Amino acid sequence: MRHLILSAAIPALLLGACASNRNMEEYFSPMTVASETSPPHFPRDLTPAGVAAADDHLALEQVDGAEAMAFVAEENRKSLAALTGDPRYETFRAEAQAILTATDRIPGPSFLGDGIGNFWQDAANPKGVWRRTTLDSYRTATPQWETLLDIDALSKAEGKDWVFKGADCLAPDETRCLISLSDGGKDAVVVREFDLTTKQFVDGGFNLSEGKHRIEWLDRDTLLVATDFGSGTMTESGYPFIVKTLKRGQTLAQAVEVYRGEQGDGGYGVSPAVYRDKDGKVTAVIITRPLDTFRSETWRLVGERTYKLRIPERVSIYGMLDGMLVFTPEEVFGRDLLGYGGGPAGALMAMPLDSLHDRPDGSRAGPSHQAAQVFVPTPRQAIADVRVLSDRIVVAINDNVSGRLSIFTPQGEFPWHERSVAVPENLAVGLGDSSKSRGEVFVSTQGFLVPPTLSLADADAATLTPLKSAPAKFDASTHVTEQYEATSTDGTRIPYFITRPRDMKLDGSNPTIMLGYGGFQVSLNPAYKPEMGKLWLERGGVFVQANIRGGGEFGPDWHQAALDGNRQRAFDDFAAVARDLEQRGVTSPRRLGIYGRSNGGVLTSVSITQHPELFNAAVIESPLVDMLRYHELPAGASWIGEYGDPRIPEEAEWIARYSAYQQLRPDVTYPRVYLTTNTRDDRVHPGHARKFAARLGDQGHDHLYYEDTAGGHSNDADPVANARRWARHYVYLSQQLMD
Repeated sequence: MRHLILSAAIPALLLGACASNRNMEEYFSPMTVASETSPPHFPRDLTPAGVAAADDHLALEQVDGAEAMAFVAEENRKSLAALTGDPRYETFRAEAQAILTATDRIPGPSFLGDGIGNFWQDAANPKGVWRRTTLDSYRTATPQWETLLDIDALSKAEGKDWVFKGADCLAPDETRCLISLSDGGKDAVVVREFDLTTKQFVDGGFNLSEGKHRIEWLDRDTLLVATDFGSGTMTESGYPFIVKTLKRGQTLAQAVEVYRGEQGDGGYGVSPAVYRDKDGKVTAVIITRPLDTFRSETWRLVGERTYKLRIPERVSIYGMLDGMLVFTPEEVFGRDLLGYGGGPAGALMAMPLDSLHDRPDGSRAGPSHQAAQVFVPTPRQAIADVRVLSDRIVVAINDNVSGRLSIFTPQGEFPWHERSVAVPENLAVGLGDSSKSRGEVFVSTQGFLVPPTLSLADADAATLTPLKSAPAKFDASTHVTEQYEATSTDGTRIPYFITRPRDMKLDGSNPTIMLGYGGFQVSLNPAYKPEMGKLWLERGGVFVQANIRGGGEFGPDWHQAALDGNRQRAFDDFAAVARDLEQRGVTSPRRLGIYGRSNGGVLTSVSITQHPELFNAAVIESPLVDMLRYHELPAGASWIGEYGDPRIPEEAEWIARYSAYQQLRPDVTYPRVYLTTNTRDDRVHPGHARKFAARLGDQGHDHLYYEDTAGGHSNDADPVANARRWARHYVYLSQQLMD
């Protein structure tokens, strides 16, 4: 099995007294209540009906509704005049496009048969080409590529706005692939079988119409499919909960069910995974049934029977090694499940799969003599990524948000043998595709000022061989990166990175962008952002990346500390970093802006409503904003495990305390924010951003709103369009923070 899945002249705020002169209780308290009265649009009751009754912009939730599209057209007209009319816009756009379409970028590789595959976009092929070459050719400065599928040509021939969303090729020869294509960049895709020997779609082959499918090859003529099988087969979030086997030549109606969850399941839908050895032989079929965003049941399919595994509901599974399931429990894994030892949350473990479920006769296998704990991180470490090979495991580790790389080999009842692989210090380490048959893994290293280097790791020798280094796309000689810590309201130390001019004066005058996310156990590691370097750093700007709780920088505990009713901790952490920057003299509220997208849009919208005194700009992109109705907007209900359920009174109460859409007030001075989203975003509904912009306008707050009409949530449809997107972002930030 091989996957390629493709899966960042304005009035200033009136500044009050400096931080050292403020009443500290006031300084640390979020501005959710400016007076004794509730905000004017705060619901009288927090039931779903009460929330809807208080919402005067429900029409903007109709994706293509007449009122919604008229609103978008007028807002776009005003915002484009302000942004693209700025004399900096064309320069920014041209610089961003040159970076995003440059032909000297590192082609992202995947192992494909006996060669290397790559998906490539540039100015000549904005929709991209899927292509391949040999490893020897890939090592050269000018690889000789063979085009497999031209997405631009396909789109033109079929009259569709196709976006390539990945290929899944059947091991071991990997000549038959399932190609996922999105119309306009949506998460929903059509799937077609493709033959690499003929470089054509297979006539009469597997072909699934548009949907949010979960598909795996079982064998050359059989797929495991979780999809929309008709009425009543999807969860309230719009994801499948039934798995069936689909034979070649069958319709979906003829597929045979092998597993069924429940319609009330949460998360992203039931999902099959087929694990194979280096020769392509199936070693395990695992089915994951999400109960909510993070909790799931794990089942093993053996023949026509399924067996529930005795592993935690919060777990990450990485693969199979010599009959052992390799996984990380994200909660304490103890005797209550196994009857014998387990492991701590965040540890990397490997246990015989047969011992994790009952036998057909109901009996249980006992513990093995193989040491189960592969690696246990320290409190300031976390497992960043894992690749399971035939006889060892390659692990990227976050160590105080910097990367290291280790290879672990089993030693029976003794602890696993760890061999460290030398990598550059103070950079992020990322794992790419891996090959069991070759015992190799692609590894990347990069930093805020250090362009990516791609290497090939030999797991047996524990060595890295550099393959390609990306050229610098901006002058990094003027800047330096440092790591600091801020202290949040409860005393927790929050790390953050500053990339700043070497000769920067600590007088609070430096234009600064602060990035945050704080959710879903996603780590923000050091990353080379060439468009940011060119458009911002080269012009004297400062960039800050905050590693707040809710992320995964220090493992599952760091994430779970800001779940549900503890969400305020993430917002407090972000504000603490902003205050720390001010106290250090790096910047001031007049010169500080924030950026966040998706879950980062929750963070930035809340930051503006709770602490408008700390910021003078906010790019709020593809955001969740109306947190009392997020579950009503597809695919919001899948995130209940992260945010809580607004239908439960107790949970609605603490969600309402921060939900930015309900907390807006006409009598508070907010910075002029820039909201942007995408009509074709079927992951985070565009209604969030639309409604927030409309309410800002209703209350007389200056703002900008722009909605693109294609690209989806990931903005990967077209690098030329993406260049316009980044140009708009940095024009706005320059207006707010540099002018």
